[in-house]
Amino acid sequence: NLRVLFHLVDSRHGPSADDERIMSEIGSVVREKISYVIVLTKSDKNGGGAGRVSNSVMDSLRVAMKNANIKNSPVLLTSAETKLGRDDIWRYLKMAAEV
Repeated sequence: NLRVLFHLVDSRHGPSADDERIMSEIGSVVREKISYVIVLTKSDKNGGGAGRVSNSVMDSLRVAMKNANIKNSPVLLTSAETKLGRDDIWRYLKMAAEV
């Protein structure tokens, strides 16, 4: 059974129209037993340095999450280069495997 769903969103651009559509579809069917996690990727590529996301990207993400009725879903900031967020993703995977 599906226990965790990771939705990858480019942290340089924020949610695209396709991302917002996916969020809406997930928001209408996600159950309490499924963890829906939004993963902001490529945080090392942002102008403010690794681990930063622009206010406009975060604002657009908050609006998209609210509109999709997933406003309480966790958001993880990640970077393949710096390994930021890797432990958080593993934590969700371990939690899903233990259930």
